[in-house]
Amino acid sequence: MSTPSATLELACELIRRPSVTPEDAGCQALLMQRLEALGFNLEPMPFEEVTNLWARRGQEGPLFCFAGHTDVVPSGPLDKWTYPPFEPQIVDGYLYGRGAADMKGSIAAFMTALERFLTQHPDHQGSIALLITSDEEGPFINGTTRVIDTLEARQEKITWCIVGEPSSTAEVGDVIKNGRRGSISGDLTIRGVQGHVAYPHLVKNPIHLAVPALAELSQEVWDQGNDFFPPTSFQISNIHAGTGATNVVPGELKAAFNLRFSTEITAQQIQTRVSEILEGHALDWSIDWTLSGQPFLTASGDLVEATRQAIRQVCGRETELSTAGGTSDGRFIAPTGAQVVELGPVNATIHKVNECVKAQDLDELSAIYEQILVRLLT
Repeated sequence: MSTPSATLELACELIRRPSVTPEDAGCQALLMQRLEALGFNLEPMPFEEVTNLWARRGQEGPLFCFAGHTDVVPSGPLDKWTYPPFEPQIVDGYLYGRGAADMKGSIAAFMTALERFLTQHPDHQGSIALLITSDEEGPFINGTTRVIDTLEARQEKITWCIVGEPSSTAEVGDVIKNGRRGSISGDLTIRGVQGHVAYPHLVKNPIHLAVPALAELSQEVWDQGNDFFPPTSFQISNIHAGTGATNVVPGELKAAFNLRFSTEITAQQIQTRVSEILEGHALDWSIDWTLSGQPFLTASGDLVEATRQAIRQVCGRETELSTAGGTSDGRFIAPTGAQVVELGPVNATIHKVNECVKAQDLDELSAIYEQILVRLLT
């Protein structure tokens, strides 16, 4: 077998570190060694159990940032893996290991792109930064959002940001995410009166009361979407009621739901409309809301165009702009005014057993990142 590329070697080194969220397991220390050699100022930002790194080279604007995470999801049943998840293997041109696609491969590509770019352009325009966290796959409370709060407090503004999330569908660069839908969840409680099923006049069944309201919520047209976002989607993810006995009407019902919403509606408008629907059914209810992220969009501009041109040059293909999928840490960066896109490897195996990425794709990704830097900073 041929000698692995520098990008592939670094990806393997990172995968060997079992950084199950919120652990970093030494990944960022490894990156810091290489960044220090490139002249970056290193600023670790630990918050609670989370390891974060802000590394910057240069003081002038514009500021280009690579953003990513060293934490990975748990491996799941080890006996289901063909190769141990934290012992990277290259087989038939694919790199196997937890984090290969999401997103240690991207971080390795960040680093090797930077090393080549800075060798060729040591006096580049503006500044370059990396924002790396170990809290993207977890509760995302003490990770990127806390780093951004720190940067905002001192008026340190990112101009352009590439988030290395696995955005590609079939081939590297065929899709880039230039925005994401917002996400808001509700934990709904509907209260009734518990009692014996044989005495319906003495009970108030919260299940019966909830069904029409939940049906109306599920059928509500929240908006029509727009050119970049599909219509807002409401989904019930869990319903629980009952004592376990068939002869007891429960005293309350709990339902969990989520809305992935477009830029056509705000989180406050969603909360207001949900309240109006529930009130219309004369329920005794309460909701605990969790706003995971606002929608964001980088519709056009320097970053989108530089990314498209770089993909075209390296891969010879046109790229599709998309806002589909879940959320990412881009939702914390975009509100500062930064242009944000997500570009990473194929996402077919992320979070799965036998997560893998085509080894050649990581080299292509590194070359794309390098060309984006060339277009924006030279």
